[in-house]
Amino acid sequence: MESAFVISRRQLLSLGASALAVAGLAACNNGGGNDTGGGDAPATDPNDVKSLTSVPGKLTVATGNPAWEPWVMNDAPESGEGFEAALIYALADKMGFAAEDVAWVRTTFEEAYAPGQHDWDLNIQQVSINDDRKKAIDFSPAYFRPTQSIIVKADSAYANATSCADFADAVVGVMMGTTALDYVKDILGVEPEVYNDNSDAAAAVSSGQADALVTDTPQCVYMVESDQVENSVVVGQIPGTEDPEGLGITLAKDSPLTPFVTEAMDAILEDGTVQGLVDQWLAAYTSDIPVLTE
Repeated sequence: MESAFVISRRQLLSLGASALAVAGLAACNNGGGNDTGGGDAPATDPNDVKSLTSVPGKLTVATGNPAWEPWVMNDAPESGEGFEAALIYALADKMGFAAEDVAWVRTTFEEAYAPGQHDWDLNIQQVSINDDRKKAIDFSPAYFRPTQSIIVKADSAYANATSCADFADAVVGVMMGTTALDYVKDILGVEPEVYNDNSDAAAAVSSGQADALVTDTPQCVYMVESDQVENSVVVGQIPGTEDPEGLGITLAKDSPLTPFVTEAMDAILEDGTVQGLVDQWLAAYTSDIPVLTE
């Protein structure tokens, strides 16, 4: 009887192992569940933009932290208020995304043009298009071409400056990684003081550690009006600083979304949507500012 019991138990174990093997094969064939995709990630359709985003069906857009006016009003891009916030919703609509399918995240300025893969699909925060950056990332067509202006304290010796030469002995602050750095060197002829962001540069001017701050003209106007730089004025635009290639939205290099973004941006540039947003959000920040002489 003992021998018969042993044989029976082994047979049962053998049958159980076989059953588990069959179940395992079935699970593999079914992707471990109800998915019929063979266990792989869902297939993407190169003609369906919504299947190509980092979160399918959602368009994840990064902006700065904080995001400055007039590009984004009240640091709230989801409101759609401010030039770049409104632009993204117009672009998303042209690409076929509903407003509720746009998700916002925050990055540093440097991350907007850093190589590699990202957890966002698009990044918009006044990134100038240039050849060096094109080696690492993709750009949309340009959506705006800003000039650079100079902020100084209203009671400083530089408040009456009318030429670039007037700043020959000034301490001029700029944000790291921006085109302002090159303009200050090449046009003002000054070696700039470089700060992590415009908030730090503004604080330096407010405290007297720097004499001036250079950044995009719309942001200069906002910083003065909002007292980001205490008791300050925009003394003038720097000649020759209209961005030749303009500002572009950034994407990962060779992103499958790039053709869709390019087509959509071209469409809203051509139909006047972008110009309408410029008139709505930027006109008050770019008009009536004198241009300095060289």
